[in-house]
Amino acid sequence: MKKHIVCLGDSNTHGYCADPADCLDGGIRFTEEQRWTRLLQKHLGEEYLVIEEGLSGRTTCFDDPIHEGLSALDYIYPCLKSHETVDLLVIMLGTNDTKDRFYASAACIGIGMARLVKKAQATECWGGKRPNILVIAPPHIGEGMLKSDVAATMGTGCVEKSRELAKYYKEQCDLTGAHFLDAEAMGCEFNTVDYMHLTARGHATLAENLAAIIPSLVK
Repeated sequence: MKKHIVCLGDSNTHGYCADPADCLDGGIRFTEEQRWTRLLQKHLGEEYLVIEEGLSGRTTCFDDPIHEGLSALDYIYPCLKSHETVDLLVIMLGTNDTKDRFYASAACIGIGMARLVKKAQATECWGGKRPNILVIAPPHIGEGMLKSDVAATMGTGCVEKSRELAKYYKEQCDLTGAHFLDAEAMGCEFNTVDYMHLTARGHATLAENLAAIIPSLVK
């Protein structure tokens, strides 16, 4: 059987495109030739099966008072069980957690990520092997977001909190035994429409970086 890589994330894993001019078919979702998950599959080859589990608005563990079903904590068990056996779980979440309506500091979001990681580790989907999880801190939300159309729903505190996530994620990964990467350090490009979604170039950069790392994580 192929090595199963489950990629759990939000709109940046789903492939939302805020600038249709950046999308090959002019749509609001990047095509299979552009999304980082599909590019990762291409880079890794037929020995791997890269599974997309992206949902716009998804959080680590917070219930959204406006939209239902967005907490990854509630979804992680059926997700992992449906893709059993899992060889690596890649989690890139946190951008939505910074919304003002959740009243969560970066430190609290880090604890939320740890809670999600622990539940994933406790799920019997690993085929008798040690749970294998890679947490990716998303790129920082740009200052331009505060003047964009999404500013009213995101709130003013999210930019600063997004800059602090990597620090707290790294601390929690050290405690839980998860692997850690910082997408900001990779230079993954955000668009200049809402300043919080990857461009096509950003998707390609993320895929290239993960393709260089994942084979060493999956034995």
